[in-house]
Amino acid sequence: MASERMPRLVLTMGDPSGIGPEIIVKALCDPMVRKMAHCLIVGNAAIFQQAAKLVEANLPVRSVSGFDDPAFDPDGLNVLDAVELDLRRWTPQKPNEESGRAAIRAIEVATQLVLQGAADALVTAPIHKAAAHQAGLPFAGHTEFLAALCGVTETRLMLVCDELRVIHVTGHMALLYALAALTPERIIKTVELALPVLSWLGFDHPRIAVAALNPHAGEEGAFGDEEERLLRPAVERLRASGLEVSGPVPADSVFWQAWQGAFDLVVALYHDQGHIPVKVLAFDRAVNVTAGLPIVRTSPDHGVALDIAWQNRARATSLMAAIRWAVMMAKHRALGRSG
Repeated sequence: MASERMPRLVLTMGDPSGIGPEIIVKALCDPMVRKMAHCLIVGNAAIFQQAAKLVEANLPVRSVSGFDDPAFDPDGLNVLDAVELDLRRWTPQKPNEESGRAAIRAIEVATQLVLQGAADALVTAPIHKAAAHQAGLPFAGHTEFLAALCGVTETRLMLVCDELRVIHVTGHMALLYALAALTPERIIKTVELALPVLSWLGFDHPRIAVAALNPHAGEEGAFGDEEERLLRPAVERLRASGLEVSGPVPADSVFWQAWQGAFDLVVALYHDQGHIPVKVLAFDRAVNVTAGLPIVRTSPDHGVALDIAWQNRARATSLMAAIRWAVMMAKHRALGRSG
């Protein structure tokens, strides 16, 4: 990213039956967001015309070919109209194969723009997994699709808010399976994948804590042996590599300690262990960051919200936070490259 220009973000429209289009319009109507970055929406221009009308946006919708198009308006809703959508087969709040196909195409186009260097970061609106699968998506979800497009095999979900940063060793799987998937190697790999993201967040020498699995970190084996058998070996190997890693730290205190500034990152062992503290602190401000990708990717920490979609009820708070964090990460990443 050239130092003399504003960061360039591409925003995918998400599933057009959900809240993606309207929260994008609402976010970009905020002048503070437009001052942070030049934003290019990858989607369907007709959908965004409707979304702008729904929310009574005071910005024009412009179809552009990219950031360098003379028609690009920093104070407009600039849409790369790269997604075909048969509006006769599209219904608000009712995702289907048509809307799923549109969401997939937006992700493909936007990701390529970032990989090619035309944009500095990717911000994705929510997709509807079932609709995407109906349209032929051969991956479990959004993140797995992005990993394939970027040519990587392992990623991790990180949640970021002003108070906490949490990365998850396991993701969307039943708790029984998540526990079975825990190994020292997987914990170590999780930390390794977190390091570039932490650097993009401004933490070049991060203080990392690994959360314990059992009450009181197992109480020396009284409440389980996973801490001694799985977690402590991983922590010791990470320390031996020169990283500042603590743990296993009892899960009932580690997030509070991080909130108080003792740690820059908490490694959570399973989905809810990491999600609950972040959502209690920052339910509508938390942002998903994908660790393991060669690009900056953020997304709001919510789904398509079909129950309120296309009613002008959806709030853009989390998407605006995703844009803010993407800008910050893109700037730090550019500084690292230039340094």
